[in-house]
Amino acid sequence: MSLSPLKEHLFSNFGICPRSCRWIRLWIRLWICLAGAGAVMAGEKPSGVYRSPFDVVFSPDGGLVLASDRTAGKVVFIDARAAHPPIREVALEGEPAGLALSGDGRRLFAAEYGSGTVAEIDLASGEVVRRLKVGRQPSGLAVVPQKKLLLVANTIRHDVSIVDLETGAETARVAVPREPFFLAVAPDGSMAVAGNLLPAGSARSPEHAAAISLIALSGRSFSVHNVLLPPGSTSVRAVKVSPDGRWAYAAHTVGRVNVPTSQLERGWVSTNALSIIDLQERKLYATALLDSLERGAADPWGLALSRDGRKLWITLRGVHELAVLDLGELHRLMAGEGSGAVTSGAKRAAETAALREQIRQEPSARLRLVDDLQALGQAGVLRRLPVPGKGPRGAALSPDGKLLAVACYHSGEVAFFDAESEVYLRSTPLGPQPPADLARRGEILFHDATIAFQHWLSCSTCHPDNGRNDGLHWDLLNDGLGTPQKTRSLLLSYLVAPTTARGVRPDFQSSVEAGFRFLHTEPAPERVQAAMAYLKSLAPEPSPFLGPDGELGEAARRGQAIFEGKGKCARCHNGPIRTDLKPHDIGSAGEDEVGGTQFYTAKLLELFRTAPYLHDGRAKDLRSLFKEHNPEGRHGEADRLSEDELNDLIEYLLTL
Repeated sequence: MSLSPLKEHLFSNFGICPRSCRWIRLWIRLWICLAGAGAVMAGEKPSGVYRSPFDVVFSPDGGLVLASDRTAGKVVFIDARAAHPPIREVALEGEPAGLALSGDGRRLFAAEYGSGTVAEIDLASGEVVRRLKVGRQPSGLAVVPQKKLLLVANTIRHDVSIVDLETGAETARVAVPREPFFLAVAPDGSMAVAGNLLPAGSARSPEHAAAISLIALSGRSFSVHNVLLPPGSTSVRAVKVSPDGRWAYAAHTVGRVNVPTSQLERGWVSTNALSIIDLQERKLYATALLDSLERGAADPWGLALSRDGRKLWITLRGVHELAVLDLGELHRLMAGEGSGAVTSGAKRAAETAALREQIRQEPSARLRLVDDLQALGQAGVLRRLPVPGKGPRGAALSPDGKLLAVACYHSGEVAFFDAESEVYLRSTPLGPQPPADLARRGEILFHDATIAFQHWLSCSTCHPDNGRNDGLHWDLLNDGLGTPQKTRSLLLSYLVAPTTARGVRPDFQSSVEAGFRFLHTEPAPERVQAAMAYLKSLAPEPSPFLGPDGELGEAARRGQAIFEGKGKCARCHNGPIRTDLKPHDIGSAGEDEVGGTQFYTAKLLELFRTAPYLHDGRAKDLRSLFKEHNPEGRHGEADRLSEDELNDLIEYLLTL
């Protein structure tokens, strides 16, 4: 964030005299964090460090489960064979995220989100033996033992680091569409598969969706082929590759952005799916829904795949469940083969038989399964099991295929299941879990779809990654039909009034209450206060486009001068969060829209991750905003800038 609007306030009231842009930026971030924290601290305070397992892997002998603890900043070693307390904790930097084992199983790699590093841990000693420099926000990891490479998903920078494990050096960056989150590698090491968290491009495109990136690992070029998922697909988390290298599996949500939200009770606003990618043909093979007619499978996250490729487990974070799929039967269904094991009833048996015959005669019919809420359940392909813990995320299968471990993020434990009988066995807490304060209760509520009607979605479905945006646009009926608006980040939204692009909500609290009503649940005061406390606790992340010490580069400094001067951007984008909180007509209203032509100035926070831009998300990136969607030249004086000046301005905006 640019800090000049608050310099005078900071200097005169707090005696702060930073000597560089870096220090000014640090001070303002502190001010923002304290503003949010003060609201939370006025209530309850946490009495300790929360334990929040994010990802899990088994040691090669199956004796240990290694869990990344996001909030405690550690990797925890757990006895996988008995109900013992954790054996060891290893302190890390940043927020621990994805985990991966070396080819020989002696080293554990742990992504340190926010620190720009991956920690390499010796399993025998528990020591961090080196740190590998990558992008600032690494999430998922994958090891390619045949090539002695480590692949790192740099989520916010939209690329994948290729790290030589012999030298520890990053040898290449591979660009992917948007926010790669987790990675998988083909058994022969020839290809990596990255699931992109968010869609890239204009939200007004009829094909707007997240993509699966197939990265060729032969040679030094690392070419990428992107497979687009069905329209409205977003929040692709874990991916897995079948043992024979033929298929890739990815679980994600599918937003029905063309359906009015008044039809929420029908389950067609947000659905939850498994997509199968044909790696041989490099295309989408099928997408099938994990939901049923009257019960959503909100927010799929982690995947675990049996060694023979016949069984897949999917954690359903929003409903605290495991989805179990018979992949052998699923592939027979997708090929239009076999008779299958239908759950019950002659009618369902007939419908499934008809579906198989339809696919057999017209293979492309499998692509229409993305609209079928009954297919997998009535064909006996899908079962759902309760998980005792809250918010299941990462999942891993033991090397012998007998034990399944599930990271239960919000209850701070790892749950163990018998993988063959699917019976829950026990849970191991990562450590003492303090009572949840108001903000933590709000966080749990924000990610919980069981409070919503029929469990279709949670608040985080549309606002993933701690209240940010899903890259889609929706017609939420706030101000009537025909007013589509992109999902906005909720970061520091408590400082904005009125809220929404058209300002139809008077303040932050009224918007939070409306959010509960969209879930078809009553906005009880205790829930509203908890959700507000959680959102107030969120702080901006440093831009990956800043220098190593948080400084502006030369081009960005020139862009800052343009922003505050010649470009006249600061005329509307001013104050601590870069908005004048006023409505303006910038010529962006579509001809088919209703509700007027004025929109409230958007706050410029984390602009590097809030694409697409404008009120309805029509601008795929900042250049598109200025060059293609500014026909009347109302974005300050941006239309009068030279190409070099525009480049500098964009460089600066990406640091905010």
